[in-house]
Amino acid sequence: MTSRRSLLLTPAPAPVPEVGVLLAALHEARRRTLNWASKISDLDAVSVGQHSAATLLYHVAAIELDWLYAEVRQEHFPAEASEWFPLDVRDSEGRLSVVTGETAERHLARLSWVRGLLDDTYSRMTLEEFRRIRVLEAYDVTPEWVLMHLSLHEAHHEGQLAALDASD
Repeated sequence: MTSRRSLLLTPAPAPVPEVGVLLAALHEARRRTLNWASKISDLDAVSVGQHSAATLLYHVAAIELDWLYAEVRQEHFPAEASEWFPLDVRDSEGRLSVVTGETAERHLARLSWVRGLLDDTYSRMTLEEFRRIRVLEAYDVTPEWVLMHLSLHEAHHEGQLAALDASD
């Protein structure tokens, strides 16, 4: 007999319920990412036609930072970003840059650092700011849409990590 699970969404702490709900979805995606990553013995290993777990974890963190600063905050990256992201997220041909030689702890710390910045930004947002349209050159976007997008983005890469675990 299998144990009974509770599939409940508890909004993350935020002054605005709508923010807390989408943050909770993003946190659930991260929980699943970390779960699969913890099962992979060699984060640098690459299966045929796939990226390594290290490359995927770096990419997830870099994209989260980019959306947070370029679209939501509309600011330059913080000075510490170059320490956490010494490589561009993509190579000269547009493929994900290959990341190797970092410890699992370093990958987890990078993900945690970026998520701390995101949580801090969103936890202080009013509903008006959450839904305020940012007008950029190529598109318009709201912080609300960014959270939804980051949840889907991370879920996509979580599936790739799951596939790597299956081949480990």
